[in-house]
Amino acid sequence: MAVLVTGGAGYIGSHTVAALLERGEDIVVLDNLQQGHKEALLGGKLYVGDLRDAEVLDRVFTENEIDAIIHFAANSLVGESMKLPGKYYHNNVYGTLCLLEKMNEYNVKKIVFSSTAATYGEPEQVPIDEYDRTLPTNAYGETKLAMEKMMQWFDTAHEIKSISLRYFNAAGAHDSGKIGEDHRPETHLVPIVLEAALGKRPHISVFGDDYDTPDGTCIRDYIHVSDLADAHVLAVDRLRTGADSSVYNLGNGQGFSVKEVIEIARTVTGKEIPALIEPRRAGDPAVLVASSERARSELGWAPSRSELKHIITSAWNWHASRPNGYEG
Repeated sequence: MAVLVTGGAGYIGSHTVAALLERGEDIVVLDNLQQGHKEALLGGKLYVGDLRDAEVLDRVFTENEIDAIIHFAANSLVGESMKLPGKYYHNNVYGTLCLLEKMNEYNVKKIVFSSTAATYGEPEQVPIDEYDRTLPTNAYGETKLAMEKMMQWFDTAHEIKSISLRYFNAAGAHDSGKIGEDHRPETHLVPIVLEAALGKRPHISVFGDDYDTPDGTCIRDYIHVSDLADAHVLAVDRLRTGADSSVYNLGNGQGFSVKEVIEIARTVTGKEIPALIEPRRAGDPAVLVASSERARSELGWAPSRSELKHIITSAWNWHASRPNGYEG
């Protein structure tokens, strides 16, 4: 039996493939390579194609004995989603509908979904738990919430069990240094800061310093990408035991501001890293920090790389050795 990883050549997907391979799982990856990289795959059987292509999905399900699915494939740029919401609904929501319909057709009943803290929007309390209000402030978060709800209805109608993992800011790179973060364009704070340290950017832009936070900049919960990967593997294990559908937050439970991230990066890299204050971006909540107690107690998840300095150091090791990402 194989695990199908959609979007498995992407950043978090490739680290999850690595974690699955380490325990001897048979892996099938489906990725259109618009954002992913073949070089990020340390193993597994790759199908290059799109979730919205029925013929590709039929090939995947007929040529492999799929036991469970981990679903990463989606567009994920908050700013872009505000400008091109149609793109996000078509790729994220319709793409997931195509996948769920094929799962039902081929009697595959287990899916772990890569969701997001963006489903909460501006939080009512910090830390956020899974029972808090979901009111996204951007189209990206809205599509992810729609995908979660779609899975709930497919459970009701077809007994397809799902675990949605709502996580916060993924960062860092694999301990081996073989794979890391390489987005085009890059929008995540940690790699952008490190690009500035490498001289690939003249400065780091800080979008807003007038938030209701101690230093005026946004606060986020940063989690090592390999800890996220471990949680996806544990979620597959839980579904294999016959567990019911559920939702879990994944985070370290501690927030760091943009300015704090920059300061730690300066310490790790030994570089000056110039910073420039710019206007706020639309749809950015002031504080997003997770309560992961449910994931810890029910999944048995215990993040082992939670120190931000360690996370940034692992990312720096990757970026410093591969300043052009997978291209060199």
